[in-house]
Amino acid sequence: MPDQQRTDAVGCFGNDVVQTPTIDAVAARGTRFTNAFVQHSVCGPSRVSHMTGWYPHTAGHRTLDNLLKPHEPNLLRLMKDAGYYVAYVGERGDVFAPGVTEDSTTFCGNLVNTDPAAMTARWTPKVDQESAMFRSFYFGKSGDEPLIDFDEAMVQTAIQWIEEAAPKDQPWFLWIPLIFPHPPFAAEEPWFSMHARADMPARIPNAATELGAGKAGFMAAYRDAYNWHPMTDDDYREIQAVYYGMVSRTDDQLRRVMEAVDRAGQADETGWIYGTDHGEYLGDYGLVEKWPSGLDPQLTQNPLVVAIPGGAERQVCDAMVEMVDLLPTALELADTEAQHTHFGKSFVHLLEDASGEHRDAAFSEGGFRLGDVDLLEKPFWIYEAKGQLQRDRTDLCGKAVCMRTKEWTYVHRLYEQDELYDRADDPYETMNLIGSPEHTAREAAMKDRILDWHLETSDVIPWNADPRRPEIVHGYR
Repeated sequence: MPDQQRTDAVGCFGNDVVQTPTIDAVAARGTRFTNAFVQHSVCGPSRVSHMTGWYPHTAGHRTLDNLLKPHEPNLLRLMKDAGYYVAYVGERGDVFAPGVTEDSTTFCGNLVNTDPAAMTARWTPKVDQESAMFRSFYFGKSGDEPLIDFDEAMVQTAIQWIEEAAPKDQPWFLWIPLIFPHPPFAAEEPWFSMHARADMPARIPNAATELGAGKAGFMAAYRDAYNWHPMTDDDYREIQAVYYGMVSRTDDQLRRVMEAVDRAGQADETGWIYGTDHGEYLGDYGLVEKWPSGLDPQLTQNPLVVAIPGGAERQVCDAMVEMVDLLPTALELADTEAQHTHFGKSFVHLLEDASGEHRDAAFSEGGFRLGDVDLLEKPFWIYEAKGQLQRDRTDLCGKAVCMRTKEWTYVHRLYEQDELYDRADDPYETMNLIGSPEHTAREAAMKDRILDWHLETSDVIPWNADPRRPEIVHGYR
């Protein structure tokens, strides 16, 4: 699970520039999902929804620091309880509160240490820190040789665990939550120079100056906060090319993990799930990075690819899929069931026949109430301006819900105007059609559906009942 991976920056999803032979090979062995969507456009809330089958609003997992508690369900714990050896490599998956990682796994952490020099190279910008490129999270070339940074330490740990400890008499589940291609945009050779800058695809125009009114207000304010206005098309192509290099590095790391499974003699009985927590603007609308109430397809569409032993091959599935569906899918493949109320739907049947039915809509959400302002994170360094903007103008990251069908997208925003997009004619959702007389009935129907969805998913009742009249010890305390 890489972090901040755009769907259209993977070869098998139609990009003929980026080099992702391993992900493409997994897709050829299984199913590629063209309408898979995350439930939140920020790391932690999205990954929590993967692990629970809950939407971010269901239990208040809407921030980066409200993580899964010991009393809450999670996929890793469910797999462990089902008899699986559960391994989670790395130090941060942005999911578990203290103690939950250790309780939910059989192995966790790293067997390989990061190289301090590599970490310094990774985090040291190679551009003027007063420049628009630095303000765009671009750090440039990290070096001329492969680096043992956090992701590489994870991958080497995974390979070592597979070769030395992956059981042959017990089923196992391995989770590798990578950090790249999350910014800052930086890569070492050969990844830094792998993609020609001139080959980069055109970005979506600037929403404020070229698309007119209709997009959310945060876009203009975000550009202003970082003063991205001097950025040129060549600047964005440089960022895209380095981002593609980071994606190709992730693809190569996946190759090495798969080869380790093959060497361990377990390739024929191992399934693979490749997906992300959210995407990246990458210059579209004159933006980079992400935004907590940004619900555009650049952030919410998931490059989900799944291959399982005995499943159909070379499938392309256009059914609507949500990443909350990951939990029941993994549990069905493991021949077990959840022990809590959740909102996912297993898509195992689509791995056998991609033409089957699944969902008629996918929902994503994000943002905050005005009253949440004191609970917002206070980031530092390159994210400081972003965090300050969110605290100063919380209305610009107000709560929002997005409903997508195969044909249409409706976004309901708490503090701004709603949005309606024709996905067939406008796949990148650039022209807001809200208020058009010919779409009045459609607007009403989709907004009603969002209300119904909120009622259906607003909370869960625990399966373990409390006694209505618990015994108490009478007297003073």
